[in-house]
Amino acid sequence: MTHRIAQRSLAVAVLLVAACRSTPRTGPAAAERPPAYAIVPNPTTIEIAPGRDSFLVTPRTPVVVDADASSEVEAVGTYAAQLIASRFGATAQRLAAGTTQPDSSIALRLDPTRANLGAEGYELTVRRTQVQIVAAQPAGLFYGVQTMRQLLPPSVEHIASYTRRLVMPAAHVVDVPRFEWRGGMLDVARHFLPAQDVKRFIDLYALYKLNRLHLHLADDQGWRIEIKSWPNLTAVSGNTAIGDAPAGFYTQEQYADIVAYARSRYITVVPEIDMPGHINAALVAYPDLRCNRTAPELFTRVGGPPNTLCVTRDSIYNFVSDVIREISSAAPAPYYHIGGDEVAGLTKEQYRGFVERTQSIVDRIGPRMVGWGEIATANISPRAIVQHWNRDSSEMHAQRGGKLILSPGPHAYLDMKYDSVTVLGLRWAGLIDLHTAYDWNPTALLPGVAESSILGLEAPLWAETLVTRQDYEYMAFPRLAAIAELAWSAPGRTGWEDFRRRIGAQGARLAALGVNFARVPGVPWSW
Repeated sequence: MTHRIAQRSLAVAVLLVAACRSTPRTGPAAAERPPAYAIVPNPTTIEIAPGRDSFLVTPRTPVVVDADASSEVEAVGTYAAQLIASRFGATAQRLAAGTTQPDSSIALRLDPTRANLGAEGYELTVRRTQVQIVAAQPAGLFYGVQTMRQLLPPSVEHIASYTRRLVMPAAHVVDVPRFEWRGGMLDVARHFLPAQDVKRFIDLYALYKLNRLHLHLADDQGWRIEIKSWPNLTAVSGNTAIGDAPAGFYTQEQYADIVAYARSRYITVVPEIDMPGHINAALVAYPDLRCNRTAPELFTRVGGPPNTLCVTRDSIYNFVSDVIREISSAAPAPYYHIGGDEVAGLTKEQYRGFVERTQSIVDRIGPRMVGWGEIATANISPRAIVQHWNRDSSEMHAQRGGKLILSPGPHAYLDMKYDSVTVLGLRWAGLIDLHTAYDWNPTALLPGVAESSILGLEAPLWAETLVTRQDYEYMAFPRLAAIAELAWSAPGRTGWEDFRRRIGAQGARLAALGVNFARVPGVPWSW
């Protein structure tokens, strides 16, 4: 989905892409007083007591789990051990039965009786002699590790260093997320991101406690996932992208590996194949999917042609079923996104009929259907999830008892330019600086929609003008962290001035991670 208003020609866009790597703009601020802590998203409650009660992490600091801990808890412990170790290959240590936590250690412990923490909450306690993270579920332990990570200095990100000094202030944190769905979307259809780059984004999502990765896997310009029963989808349209940019696709095995990697970071992948519009790449590969059975012209520009699937032909639904079935079989996931946006050339009845018939296919295969706001006009079940993005009909779905994901274009679309001189990105939804991305109230966005109808937030990153991983990073960060905080933190724990200082203090951490983030003005960036 481009939400494509005609932009400058591709040639000009490609020539200008490199300019985003010119000397970044810096904020004011070196003189500003640093915040007491720099955790993003802001925890529900936090007490910090820096000083001599701080905990010192050394190369020999063990991460321990209970003797009877599950393999999943042990895996989170190993993740934490590798994060703090000055060597690779560190693993969590199991305590012998009946053994108390040793001094100078970090302990991860499940306590199923802590119902107040829910599935993703945690309690983190840092003392001079010990660190302990307690949660009711393993996901909470993982998020507690992310908070511990952000309490440590940015040098923790330099995993190969033997000289870093890691000191964690004494602290007590109790933290639970506000919304269930905290996501970001990567458009790999207009331009292609190799699997290793997607995994890098997964790691960065995890840092900010996001738990959904929406992958936009097909559009007019390219098809990015292998469908074995329809091999031309990738043989023909896996090799195209906007302009002459490098293209490619994921085999089903590669896609399953991405899903498994995301799962290890407590992130659920939501695959999207946009239908019945934004389908030109599939029509080029299989012209019979079009009503006139002729191949359309290859489309490798910004924007999109009005071509659609021939939704009145029964055989089309064999194609729809095969695609959903193969993706769902390659890596079973609880959600499947059908797209459904910006469809031209169909009557309202034809469009609604397609959405309703596709929902029956998705339901039969098993996942929960997700679609853009336009699908709300169809007679879909409350089990379906509608993703609001523009002036659409999402409210209709809330009224029938369904859940909404909020991705408002003027706040959450990360492909919008930061300001009028930003080289990358579009501007149909407006210019979105960091303040605009952060300073909005999800529960006041749609009049008449209660907070109980909001499943969560998601920040889409469309890729018409993005070619390299560095391009994607530049447009995502730091704005993605703003959306992450709105999705996680309680309303009383958000506020622009405080966030501005905390995200500024994250500058050194992002730099240590090698992230090509935008040094937006008005933020006291640390180095």
